[in-house]
Amino acid sequence: MSAKPSNPRTVAVHAGRDPRSQFGMINPPVWHASTVLFPTLDALDQAIRQPYEGLVYGLLGTPTSRALEQAVAAMEHADRAIAVGSGLAAIAVAIMPFVQAGDHLLVSDGAYGPTRHLCEHWFRRWDIETSYYDPMIGAGIADLIRPNTRLVHLETPSSLTFEVPDVRAIVGAAKVRGLKTVIDNTWASPIFFQPMDLGVDAVILAGTKYIAGHSDVVIGFVATTEESWLPVKRAAAEFGHHATPDDCYLTLRGLRTAAVRLKQHEASALEVARWLQSRPEVRRVLHPALPDHPGHLFWKRDFTGSSGLFAIELQPCSRAAVAAMVENMALFGIGFSWGGFESLILPFEPNGLQRVSTMTHDGPLIRLHIGLEEVSDLVADLERGFDRLRHVAG
Repeated sequence: MSAKPSNPRTVAVHAGRDPRSQFGMINPPVWHASTVLFPTLDALDQAIRQPYEGLVYGLLGTPTSRALEQAVAAMEHADRAIAVGSGLAAIAVAIMPFVQAGDHLLVSDGAYGPTRHLCEHWFRRWDIETSYYDPMIGAGIADLIRPNTRLVHLETPSSLTFEVPDVRAIVGAAKVRGLKTVIDNTWASPIFFQPMDLGVDAVILAGTKYIAGHSDVVIGFVATTEESWLPVKRAAAEFGHHATPDDCYLTLRGLRTAAVRLKQHEASALEVARWLQSRPEVRRVLHPALPDHPGHLFWKRDFTGSSGLFAIELQPCSRAAVAAMVENMALFGIGFSWGGFESLILPFEPNGLQRVSTMTHDGPLIRLHIGLEEVSDLVADLERGFDRLRHVAG
């Protein structure tokens, strides 16, 4: 038998499906289930002894969710994966099993906003202390580790400002001290980055974004080592986090074309980003694949591509000027999330969130997601937006 493929493009097409076991049908069926029946008391007892391994109850998994979990684990080069109802649920269940009252965790200062809320509101209630570190700290994170530090959270690139940390150095420092490491890999997805190969214990994915890819599903994943799988799976089950059968099916369908979509998102975003560098209204383009971006060398070393999400800093101007630009776009919608087929534009302000990061800005910041539209049409839409901005700004 030939070796299993490891390239994520091939894995995305073939993992998590077995036509031979389903009458030759290519795609796994959608299994809607709450109750699972057992033929004997012995079978019931066996299921109770290993509730997370077999098919016991709909909350704990169905053949549809298991197929999706197998595919995501294979793409992430992980031993196992757990599908839950959202990316935020994935963040919670990836961290909670490894910390308890009196513990300390280190979280990237570039982390997704709801991750910070979880730490500052819920973990604080449970007497779990969070310290934030500069994403660019590298091996210097060793100086922040305390006797009661249990876990290091990473996100690459940073959620809003897109710095790319030295994942190898941070994970290496954590491993020397026996700490768990979890990383949010939503931006690159397993198509362009496999953090498990660098030694992390768990990878968080908001499958809502590029894995599903069609702006119609909310779903999350935690891909883990064998050692970390059971604590995370147990946490997901005990807090009632699970992905619905229909969302699993839609995500499996999206996953099959993820590699093709990501390559187009990447190419279009880079073309738009380079065009934006030439615009007088733009002070700076924050894109990991550009040579002058913080952490670009780490991106070049560890990643095989970039996605469609990046940001720009405008020259100093008023809120009214920014509003004139973004509120009248023909193709770019104002909205949260990203990773779908459509382009999005969203002004943001990180200063109210970040604590220790060294990035500063003078002009307004705008996050862009470049969808699958024709680039010339997107550029024309942005150009008209800049005309409106200049008109209001004078």
